[in-house]
Amino acid sequence: MKTFKDHFSTASDHYRKFRPDYPEALFQYLASISPKQQQALDVGCGNGQASLALSQFFSQVDACDASAEQIKNAATTSNLQYHVNPAEALPAADNSVDLVTVAQAIHWFEHHAFFNEVERVLKPGGVFACWGYELLHTNTELDAVIRYIHSTVLADYWPPERALLEQRYGPIPFPYPAVATPSFNMQALWSLDHLMGYLNTWSAVKAYQKQRDINPIEEHRAAIVKAWGAPQKTLTIIWPLILFVGKKSLQASTA
Repeated sequence: MKTFKDHFSTASDHYRKFRPDYPEALFQYLASISPKQQQALDVGCGNGQASLALSQFFSQVDACDASAEQIKNAATTSNLQYHVNPAEALPAADNSVDLVTVAQAIHWFEHHAFFNEVERVLKPGGVFACWGYELLHTNTELDAVIRYIHSTVLADYWPPERALLEQRYGPIPFPYPAVATPSFNMQALWSLDHLMGYLNTWSAVKAYQKQRDINPIEEHRAAIVKAWGAPQKTLTIIWPLILFVGKKSLQASTA
């Protein structure tokens, strides 16, 4: 099993505050293709962003993360229960779950062990879905500045596992054939301060700052502010989602 590398617990409250929300239409879609809407399991749940959204569409949602600090800062509701568990040891009974989800986290997992667990807990015909999001864009000159910081300034500071996200999860050995899905985007109307807060949640920013003792977002603040324009205005930020959906065979054993 992989050693758990915790890139986010030290700023889990900022992660919850500044990360964008997933579109409600995504969860509506996943509920619509699940065999039932009884039980969902959100893995690598972080601050519970996807878990909370799932709770609107499923009778019971369990969510797990290897980081106790992330769980501590997670939002909850009456039909949502959190567990401190790694992805490779899921807190669910055999053949009990209608939907297993992973939001912006599958690149951190040990895939063979995790997919064995997915196969174990999903009901026959159950749905597995994972997604991540691509680099933001605004269709303004800000995009070039963000790309430069992301891919040049921080190029050597991203954890190696993130390469899977950059490759749109192509190398991951998913256990089920892909289901054709609609396209989804995240979208938010943000202030400049919110954007700066979000950029500071990037794992590579923390690594850069730890190694060089300077914040790279602050180093490039002037370029960001110039590209943003009037500091009091808001901009529409868009993140295209990378989505994989597969279904467990109906012929799977229920023994």
